[in-house]
Amino acid sequence: MADRKKLIPVPRLLAVAALAGALAGAVAVYVSVTLSGNNAPPSAAGDVVNADANAKLCGAKAERARTVAAAATGEVAAMRPADPPQSLKTLAFNAPDGKPMTLADRAGKTLLVNLWATWCAPCRAEMPALDALQKELGSEKFEVVAVNVDTGDDAKPKKFLADTGVEALGYYRDNTMAAFEELKTRGLALGLPVTLLVDGEGCLLAHMNGPAEWSSNDAKKLIGVALGG
Repeated sequence: MADRKKLIPVPRLLAVAALAGALAGAVAVYVSVTLSGNNAPPSAAGDVVNADANAKLCGAKAERARTVAAAATGEVAAMRPADPPQSLKTLAFNAPDGKPMTLADRAGKTLLVNLWATWCAPCRAEMPALDALQKELGSEKFEVVAVNVDTGDDAKPKKFLADTGVEALGYYRDNTMAAFEELKTRGLALGLPVTLLVDGEGCLLAHMNGPAEWSSNDAKKLIGVALGG
């Protein structure tokens, strides 16, 4: 009988179980909310969805790419239509302020993206022409984005720009050469310089390897067509 008096009554056991269940539920809710906040890991599924959407958007621009590339004559005749047009929104490098960026950060602008290096003789020859094109046509709708891909610090590239008289071009930079390697993987870059014509939605319309006279009337006509003029 003494042992029976030590037993916990059934109603009390039920109450304790209910309390434990409530606490467990509260902890589960807290953990769930915490993981869905700013510290949650990025969603790979979301990245795939975005990539698919960008691919579909750009893939529908094949006719547009052919129209733009058809305007590439004379000094810029080496420009070829993107086949198929592909998204370059994620192409990454550093902005003139030194902060990381991608082409998506220039959404709304038609871009002439040019990768160059100080050791590239053809790059030295065409840099003043790219600078002149930016001076004349640079606006809220168009920009020449010349990305230096030298490894090391900024001293040599900046001296190069000063020596070649470049004034209007922003100092975009990628000392890892990752941007070049990505374009190489995509079959767009064979060497330097490489130039890409990208629309305001980040879609590649035309591309070329090798230098061109970018301050020529032929180049200006090409940019005009890319801008819809």
